[in-house]
Amino acid sequence: MFLTQNFNFRMLKMLYLLLWCINIVIASINGYTDKQNVIEAFELNTKRYSSDWKDLDTRPLPEWYDRAKIGIFLHWGVFSVPSFGSEWFWSNWVGGNQKYIDFMNKNYPPGFTYQEFAPMFKAEFFDPDEWATLFKRAGAKYIVLTSKHHEGFTLFPSKRSFSWNSVEVGPKRDLVGDIAQSVRKQGMKFGVYHSLYEWYNPIYLEDKRSLFLNKSYPSTKLWPDIKQLVNDYQPSVLWSDGDWEAFDAYWNSTDLLAWLYNDSPVKDEIVVNDRWGIGIPCHHGDFYNCADRYNPGTLQPHKWENAFTVDSKSWGYRRNMNLSEILSDKQLLKEIVSTVSCGGNALINVGPTKEGTIAPIFQERLLALGDWLQINGEAIYDTSPWTHQNDSLNNDVWYTCTKQQYDGFNPTSKPKATDVTAIFATFFEWPKDDVLSIRDIVIYLHRHNTLRVTLLGSDRTLKWKIASGVAYIELPKESVKSNVGWSLKFCNI
Repeated sequence: MFLTQNFNFRMLKMLYLLLWCINIVIASINGYTDKQNVIEAFELNTKRYSSDWKDLDTRPLPEWYDRAKIGIFLHWGVFSVPSFGSEWFWSNWVGGNQKYIDFMNKNYPPGFTYQEFAPMFKAEFFDPDEWATLFKRAGAKYIVLTSKHHEGFTLFPSKRSFSWNSVEVGPKRDLVGDIAQSVRKQGMKFGVYHSLYEWYNPIYLEDKRSLFLNKSYPSTKLWPDIKQLVNDYQPSVLWSDGDWEAFDAYWNSTDLLAWLYNDSPVKDEIVVNDRWGIGIPCHHGDFYNCADRYNPGTLQPHKWENAFTVDSKSWGYRRNMNLSEILSDKQLLKEIVSTVSCGGNALINVGPTKEGTIAPIFQERLLALGDWLQINGEAIYDTSPWTHQNDSLNNDVWYTCTKQQYDGFNPTSKPKATDVTAIFATFFEWPKDDVLSIRDIVIYLHRHNTLRVTLLGSDRTLKWKIASGVAYIELPKESVKSNVGWSLKFCNI
């Protein structure tokens, strides 16, 4: 009996070591190089999560997402046909908004229904490779596409959305699949947005009338759609929305996430946001959105994302947008830099047209961002929040840093001084006397005797001095080409 138990123990020990070695190989393939990362990869691959928030919240954040920093959000659907007001066109029209009623009365015949817009959504000029090339040049690391907005129209051949999907009506093609393939060819991650609720789905409305005591819609429509998306397209991001009318128990949110983390084909890579039911946003999820265009301006204790629009008035494309409503290059950059400084990712939304094109003004903004990142990307990608975010003397300056180890359990935590390998200070107004005055870097300058300060895009070592607790950095009189922002790098020689 003792020999049998001892043999079984040795076999279990050998099996454990074998699994550990396999995970080291997996970790090295995925770019994990230090011991801590190997341990996290092992835990990520072996732990099973129960379907409760307390346990789900213990999952470490997949490293790729924190390093990526910049994504592109695409709101595309039947609402792109009227392209008036916002992507909430159908709800606003049916809900009695006079602006939308007048628009319909003026431009469409009596009795015209929203469903009649769908055949007009042809996407005849859609070239997914062209889109992916644009997003790559813009500096994006991941793309999130609306697989289904609140109107219920799916951009993939949903097995539960009959005659209300892009393969059967309109474009007559699998838009999710086309974009996923092109995005991945460019080396970017692909993700999907999916609305939990549908404004006028009769099954959902019947559940709503029962005060959500009935759960027919999640079991017969929502879950099958999400599982089809995950199994068929293997997204790296599942961006949930439309959760606010019911509690997470109705949506079966924790069961879904447990499946995603334990048994789905993307269990080790996928990240999800926080929109999973009443009271859940800003409390649970791999990263928090909290609200649309969320940018608190201060360091957050949990990984978060600022999803915002280049067109300040709408997520979907609007034919009636004005130039004054479009973020300028500098406004766009400030939004990104302040977000990353405080531990967030920036998800930049542009709405494609019904023809399948990206408006030239959006292309221009994205390409300008890409040009800036070609020079200053070191201050954005792969960075972490530093001890300070917005300089206490000069509020035009935002800090980031690089550190030796990634912490998947606390990716936004302030680093230990010994863990910092470089600090970056990004600013948006070039000082008239070519001297940048900042305060919060002073303690770092005092601590390091062999410090080198450079302006990204230039190899010249800059001179600096400290007086009365303020650091004065002498900038080169011939600035690096930019009219929107510059980044300083502080590191030991």
